[in-house]
Amino acid sequence: MTIQNAQQLNNQIGSMTRPPIVVVLGHVDHGKSTLIETIREDFQITSKESGGITQHIGAYEAEYQGKKITFIDTPGHEVFSAIRSRGAKVADIAILVVAADEGVKLQTKEAIEQIKKAGLPMIVAINKIDKPEANPQRIKQELAQQEVLVESFGGKTPVIETSALTKQGIKDLLEMILLVAEMGTFKAQVDKPGEGVIIETYLDNKRGSAATILVRDGVVRTGDFIATKSTRGRVRILENFQGKAVPQTFPSQPATMIGFEDCPQLGEEFRVFPNQESSALFATGIPKKERGSRVLEANSEKKILNVILKADVAGSLEALEHIFESLPQDQVLMRVVKAEVGEIGEDDVKLAKGARASILGFRTKANPAAANLADQTKIKIETFHVIYELVQKTREFMEKMVQEQPTREEKGSLRVLAVFLSDKERQIIGGRVFQGEATKGSKVEVVRNEELVEKGRILNLQKNKKDAVSVPKGEECGLLYEGTIRIQEGDVLKFYTETSPKK
Repeated sequence: MTIQNAQQLNNQIGSMTRPPIVVVLGHVDHGKSTLIETIREDFQITSKESGGITQHIGAYEAEYQGKKITFIDTPGHEVFSAIRSRGAKVADIAILVVAADEGVKLQTKEAIEQIKKAGLPMIVAINKIDKPEANPQRIKQELAQQEVLVESFGGKTPVIETSALTKQGIKDLLEMILLVAEMGTFKAQVDKPGEGVIIETYLDNKRGSAATILVRDGVVRTGDFIATKSTRGRVRILENFQGKAVPQTFPSQPATMIGFEDCPQLGEEFRVFPNQESSALFATGIPKKERGSRVLEANSEKKILNVILKADVAGSLEALEHIFESLPQDQVLMRVVKAEVGEIGEDDVKLAKGARASILGFRTKANPAAANLADQTKIKIETFHVIYELVQKTREFMEKMVQEQPTREEKGSLRVLAVFLSDKERQIIGGRVFQGEATKGSKVEVVRNEELVEKGRILNLQKNKKDAVSVPKGEECGLLYEGTIRIQEGDVLKFYTETSPKK
């Protein structure tokens, strides 16, 4: 039964067999987007994506033999793991795409695990079967090693050999989807308020907070009061996956919705309510993720790279924050002081100046006012359309900070035995060297009860009341210390020198 038939019978039965929601999973560049493009033909995906790689989740409809199918296309690269996981949770059927010439890869294995955890029926599409290097038998063997037994190997998982370029197997794939859907008998009510899942959010500069919603049950209409746990609003605009305005959206239909007070969080469930009061009670509020929450030691020797991150949609933002967390930070700590969707504005530039932060934009731009302010304040704004380029630039920032970091050489340690004179920021102290040597002109760290309390400098060094350049281990000496705190007996002074890198 199509959605149109369901609308006509709504008053009679109040329910319908909704179209299946199909999630397409697999390794990067194994042809997922091109496969969906071939199925839909009238709607291009890859031409809209930088580098031919899907960078955030999308939902689209296709029709075959008078029946509709909703496809969720998910990114294949490893940094989009969270997005793929969320995609699997809202779907009914999973298509695992494996390139016939490459076989099972890391993300293929991850996708298999996600499908199993979600409990979804799986269809394997061995794609790029037209390539000379195609070896479908090897693919089936590799899948068996991942405990995915296809029908020809005595299992229950159907396999379709496809080619997005020659269109081989496309009809067979669609027929298999419909067959699996019939066995699943996916039902939905069309005489009740709508509910479903948020699969993407972003900020439309002209229209406000926007969300891609996928209705799982009921109907969503313009004018409806709608809410998630984190925000609420009223449906002002509904657009289908082709960007055309529609008055309502039915089960299994994806739509862009304008009307939330704030951008909802990815993966949240939404519901339609009879009035504003009930929607407000549902939207209890989920605390937004705190930015820059990485714990920074007060006396850390590491340098800190502050970043302000702006992106086109929440899915991109989430992916970038995920990969930032995985970057090595043994020498430079990275702190995201602000991360949000939308264009780069004046407030971002002002914050960057105060926090000494770099501004990175992904598939977004700076508005004219922000660009002018950035020029005046010498704040550099970097924007990117491919995620790998942004990550590479971030790595370069971190590497540059490491190169600029002075080289430290440990000299020795001394324990304070007595304090003879204190005068403002200078003190005369006596102590015994117990490691290495004490050296004149060295920088020192003052350690008290195994905690660093200050960094100072040794202005003069004496041994046997005579000036000395250095005093070795086991010897006692007098020192003229320059610093702000008062040295105490028992404190440990650690001597070191720093060499600035060559320009």
